[in-house]
Amino acid sequence: MATGQLFSRTTQALFYNYKQLPIQRMLDFDFLCGRETPSVAGIINPGAEGFQKLFFGQEEIAIPVHSTIEAACTAHPTADVFINFASFRSAAASSMAALKQPTIRVVAIIAEGVPESDTKQLIAYARSNNKVVIGPATVGGIQAGAFKIGDTAGTIDNIVQCKLYRPGSVGFVSKSGGMSNEMYNTIARVTDGIYEGIAIGGDVFPGSTLSDHILRFNNIPQVKMMVVLGELGGRDEYSLVEALKQGKVNKPVVAWVSGTCARLFKSEVQFGHAGAKSGGEMESAQAKNQALRDAGAVVPTSYEAFEAVIKETFDKLVEQGKITPVKEVMPPQIPEDLNNAIKSGKVRAPTHIISTISDDRGEEPCYAGVPMSSIVERGYGVGDVISLLWFKRSLPRYCTHFIEICIMLCADHGPCVSGAHNTIVTARAGKDLVSSLVSGLLTIGPRFGGAIDDAARYFKDAYDRGLTPYEFVESMKKKGIRVPGIGHRIKRGDNRDKRVELLQRFARTHFPSVKYMEYAVQVETYTLSKANNLVLNVDGAIGSLFLDLLAGSGMFSKQEIDEIVEIGYLNGLFVLARSIGLIG
Repeated sequence: MATGQLFSRTTQALFYNYKQLPIQRMLDFDFLCGRETPSVAGIINPGAEGFQKLFFGQEEIAIPVHSTIEAACTAHPTADVFINFASFRSAAASSMAALKQPTIRVVAIIAEGVPESDTKQLIAYARSNNKVVIGPATVGGIQAGAFKIGDTAGTIDNIVQCKLYRPGSVGFVSKSGGMSNEMYNTIARVTDGIYEGIAIGGDVFPGSTLSDHILRFNNIPQVKMMVVLGELGGRDEYSLVEALKQGKVNKPVVAWVSGTCARLFKSEVQFGHAGAKSGGEMESAQAKNQALRDAGAVVPTSYEAFEAVIKETFDKLVEQGKITPVKEVMPPQIPEDLNNAIKSGKVRAPTHIISTISDDRGEEPCYAGVPMSSIVERGYGVGDVISLLWFKRSLPRYCTHFIEICIMLCADHGPCVSGAHNTIVTARAGKDLVSSLVSGLLTIGPRFGGAIDDAARYFKDAYDRGLTPYEFVESMKKKGIRVPGIGHRIKRGDNRDKRVELLQRFARTHFPSVKYMEYAVQVETYTLSKANNLVLNVDGAIGSLFLDLLAGSGMFSKQEIDEIVEIGYLNGLFVLARSIGLIG
């Protein structure tokens, strides 16, 4: 068994069986104490390797994950504490494997229910090899301001209240992990706090005993007094009694053994811990308390008087000049996780993405504020959905009907156009549907299906500036730019595109104004005088007619129309329509 302190501000541990919360609590404690390096060097997760992201203060760090104990010990030779969160079924085997590693000095076993025969083997191996086992059935231990095991001392709030972020003058050891948290608080209220605290675990055969740790504390200069919390059952406390009688402990020991209420029951009582079971008069809390008192320990008359006795002992040491109370320091604020802070209303976090069209936070999804049920109940079609999701408003029926006609007419141009050809070749190469579709969509551009926006852009600019068809076409020619929306490889002046005729006929019948389309027709008349294949194609028809839709509906401002034309919005119609054909 070690004779001095187990931990320091540079102690690092290997954590067996990944548990996010206790590891993060260890790292938060490190930050609270002002440690320069994290106390968790590596994680052992059987069968897994890589890294696990956690926080060290405000910095996100990557802690290595190893698949075996041997690999972790080799990779982190300075990590000498093994924190075992394995279940009771594998805790003994993994703990023994860790003890056999030359770099491991301390093993803490958290699991309850480890077979007693296995625990005895671990204890025997540890003692013969000068190593320390804490547990089984322990919450661990803590050296204030330096290092803590797993969930020891609970939440950060409790750690701050118990002043565990800096060392005090009291050494504390307990069988119970839950009661150790309570005692840390008690000791902090009436003294300058603990220097080190250990919960040995509640099993019948703990890896280290109360007296083991009291004897260690006696050799640590910073520890000026010790506090012990035992419990009925077993005879561990009597080893401390013998140490006191033999004069091995020369610092004040304040002790209490809980479980005095057991005598109120007629039959034998089993308390929460496996070892908390009175097996006779000597194992009773009353007998142990009396034996400790007779050996020179300061023992109160009840647990309620425990705090007062601790305070009285501490105050005497201060009066005698043996303790100079630690000056209080202000610990740093642990950054709160964003999700928790948002839930508690402590922060306002700006959103990274704002959607003005879709919302699924309510009882049902909404498109631009219109519930999905309303869309179905009102008999809306695809054109209405597009008007909501693309233009953020419900357009008149003639507008949505026009959109649907555009999609139907452009859905398929035959198997020989570039988009269909690419899609077919990709599918024949064995690729999946999405890959094949995307390969076809990637061909959409100014020469194939991508001229709707350019046609709208140039026709709008020319019309708004009052250019004649002659001026418009000739100015484009001087710039070396083909007029978008004009020209076809097959269609000619005497063989018009039926789709263009259908769109024009619908617009003339239903649109309030078709000024942009008529301008495009005038441009076509001029270009046909140049060549018989320079006809208004379907891209030019849709581009010019969409200008009329936007301007004539009265639902868009000039700024909105300019933005829609500028950002390349209208090619979406061709992309959507063409996807239907390419998938087919």
